[in-house]
Amino acid sequence: MRPANQLVHSRARVRPRYALFPLEGFPFSRLSAWPNAQVRVLASPALGAAFVEMLIDLPAGESGRFESDAEIETFYFVMSGAVNIRESAASKSATVGSFGLIPPGTDIQFTATDTARLLILRKRYQPARGIELFKSIHGNESRIKAEIWGENPHTLLQTLIPDEFSFDMAMNIFTFDPGFGLPIVETHVMEHGLYFMQGKGMYFLDGEWMEVEKDDFIWMGPYCPQSFYATGPTPSRYIYYKNVNRDILV
Repeated sequence: MRPANQLVHSRARVRPRYALFPLEGFPFSRLSAWPNAQVRVLASPALGAAFVEMLIDLPAGESGRFESDAEIETFYFVMSGAVNIRESAASKSATVGSFGLIPPGTDIQFTATDTARLLILRKRYQPARGIELFKSIHGNESRIKAEIWGENPHTLLQTLIPDEFSFDMAMNIFTFDPGFGLPIVETHVMEHGLYFMQGKGMYFLDGEWMEVEKDDFIWMGPYCPQSFYATGPTPSRYIYYKNVNRDILV
């Protein structure tokens, strides 16, 4: 928060087909199932998104939970700290870089064994005829191979969720060396929730270039023209969601 004698300004932008939010300016929300957590609601249907994405800071020893919902799936990524995750009757520990996707109809509880920051995305699962509901997956991004993307060794992609029809969403991590980025302006039907994990760069959204850096969040709606290139002295990394593998509803 700025001193009272400074001018107030922000890089935040909210447009019909995209939004850019630095963490500065995000007031904390209180959720009844996360009573002692600081929650930033990064995206929600109120913004225009078809999902909810949250950044949750959970003090050591505190817990939060999502009750079972027959339609809602939950993705988590441990940004810092450590947590114990209780999924229905099973439990597991998760540290920095751990992630998972948990199917609808599952009770989930997170307990911080060390002060933790979680990135959470929840969305309504879209069934498909002849496709079985997926089972929970858990992993760590350090064990996901970084593949060369676009035939450019300075651009690497980690695919966290298998690209199989059981899954109606993707969560990926892009890493760009300084001076490199996407080689085209993309325009597509999928929407994105994108959290900037490291570095800085220039993002192109719906006709406008803007600076972005660590801890910025971007929502991109369907058909929003988009591109990116990395600037600064260190590689840029971001984790992003997109909806995939389903027929387009009419």
